[in-house]
Amino acid sequence: MAAPKELRVSKDRRLLTVTFPDHRPIELPAELLRVASPSAEVQGHSPEQRVTVPGKRNVAILKIEPVGNYAVRITFDDFHDTGIFTWNYLHTLGHEKEAHWVAYLAELQEKGLSRDR
Repeated sequence: MAAPKELRVSKDRRLLTVTFPDHRPIELPAELLRVASPSAEVQGHSPEQRVTVPGKRNVAILKIEPVGNYAVRITFDDFHDTGIFTWNYLHTLGHEKEAHWVAYLAELQEKGLSRDR
């Protein structure tokens, strides 16, 4: 996957718009990026270790830093910053956004967790 032409954070810091060459812009809410962070802290080292992250409805993006030519590190206002978001991961997350979101909401409900706490 080629690098995006543009990464743009909204003024309220709650939306990342990613524009890949020859693709429509992909809008990714900060909450989805945070709860689907590719970090070991969230994903674990196996599917059984994956963590459902509650209470991130109002999370915002503090900064985005390049990692080589293949990814960015996103720092959120809860200071989570260990996820390396590759271009492929951002592209996939953008195109499978609805499925990820539905699965996340189902996990929260199943575990008695909330987007607010």
